[in-house]
Amino acid sequence: MAGLKAVDALHKLERGLLTRIQSLFAIHLVAILFGATGIFGALILADAWMITWGRAVFAVLTLVSFSRLFAAIGRQHHHDDVSWRLHWLAFVLSGGMLALHWVTFFHSVKLGGIAVATLGFASFPAFITLIEAFFLREKVGWAEWLRLLLVSIGLVLITPSFKWADQGTEGLLWGILSGAAFGVLAVINRRKLSRVNAFQVAGIQNGLVFLLLLPLILPTLKTVGMRDWLLIAALGIVCTGLAHWLFVSSLRQLPARTAGLVVASEPLYAILFAWILFSQVPTGRMLVGAAVMMAAIFSASFAVHQKNTELIS
Repeated sequence: MAGLKAVDALHKLERGLLTRIQSLFAIHLVAILFGATGIFGALILADAWMITWGRAVFAVLTLVSFSRLFAAIGRQHHHDDVSWRLHWLAFVLSGGMLALHWVTFFHSVKLGGIAVATLGFASFPAFITLIEAFFLREKVGWAEWLRLLLVSIGLVLITPSFKWADQGTEGLLWGILSGAAFGVLAVINRRKLSRVNAFQVAGIQNGLVFLLLLPLILPTLKTVGMRDWLLIAALGIVCTGLAHWLFVSSLRQLPARTAGLVVASEPLYAILFAWILFSQVPTGRMLVGAAVMMAAIFSASFAVHQKNTELIS
């Protein structure tokens, strides 16, 4: 009887983590936190390698704390999860892609600014389409190719200049590379790691980023000032660890399509933050390009919703 009461209490606690209204607020907060990532890249004086390594360190500590706090709930809720040990190669590859994604993104921020870097990264759905079509030989419909075209048009419009020597253009190229790395990461997560516990996936991938970059940052580790460490800690704890926990928790109350639509607005928050905090005023052409890219991203989320509705019916 005591065991049954304990299990019932755990289920009540799980349901009570976030209500539906709280989940809606949480998922919007996640989009804001993701959009604020570029702010830290601009404020931190350390280079992209150090920012990425430090972010991974504090993200791992935060995710481990959350996973231990809700370990009992996780065992009840994720009884179908697959052990991460079965997919160690996928973890190594995805950890490398996560490191590449973050390093190139922060380098893009330092060269081209927050808005340019975030919009360059937002090209990742196009790379997912290309990977699925040409490498995985999956059937890609005309709607996906149309979205790929829209993303390409948007990237052309937001390009500051078509001169290779232009620092803003170089920053955009690094942002696009960040989007490509994230596209590979997303495909690996979907095809190989979708049945592994989400906290384990995030924790192990961040741990691999820590290990992969450790030899590269050791020579400059002592040069990082206290101000940078505080900002890196906030980036890893709030914009990574906490944001991931809020995202996972909100999915217990919200449909994935709703969460995806809200999180897709991350570039909008990034542009707004850059405008308000750093006076990085976007040009009219950049705003049009951003609108075209956001239309492609939002339409993809709606397409997922429609497909899921058809499967259910």
